Amino acid sequence: MSRVGRVERTTKETSVVVELGLDGTGKVDVATGVGFFDHMLDQLGRHGLFDLSVKTEGDLHIDSHHTIEDTSLALGAAFRQALGDKRGIVRFANASVPLDESLAQVTVDLSGRPYLVHAEPENMAPMIGPDYDTTMTRHILESFVAQAQIALHVHVPYGRNAHHIVECQFKALARALRYASEIDPRQTGIPSTKGAL
Repeated sequence: MSRVGRVERTTKETSVVVELGLDGTGKVDVATGVGFFDHMLDQLGRHGLFDLSVKTEGDLHIDSHHTIEDTSLALGAAFRQALGDKRGIVRFANASVPLDESLAQVTVDLSGRPYLVHAEPENMAPMIGPDYDTTMTRHILESFVAQAQIALHVHVPYGRNAHHIVECQFKALARALRYASEIDPRQTGIPSTKGAL
């Protein structure tokens, strides 16, 4: 069974192509024009063991918002597509990942219902590098969740360095998505009393 999603999204603001393989080896090839965001997508692929290709051209002469948002929407759609009917998946998972002084705790349910709970330290540095607004982290997750149709809870109880705070969230998200999307050899059907996810 090939669990791969491929999504193309084109607007007047961006052109995005995302391909995501759930049962990969962590091979990543990403280029969005936003350096720190590329770094986070690299974390997602490598720590999730997803094969991930992302090519985005956006209106970076305005700012990075549309580029990051549309890429995140396409990524969520590709993830949902790759899951297929979700037959045999684990469904629920959580992961805690430290990065020096920061800690991220992520819990996911591949439920078919989009919902995000997100908490991170306030008063972070407003920017990471020249083009990553730190308020975008929540928006990335909102966009991903909306298209992936999953319930996602992300909690960073402490941290000082903005780079670390954001990066540990992506690493923990990668691990939680990896574990939840894995095939459970004991699960022969859809892991829901409803019979569908």
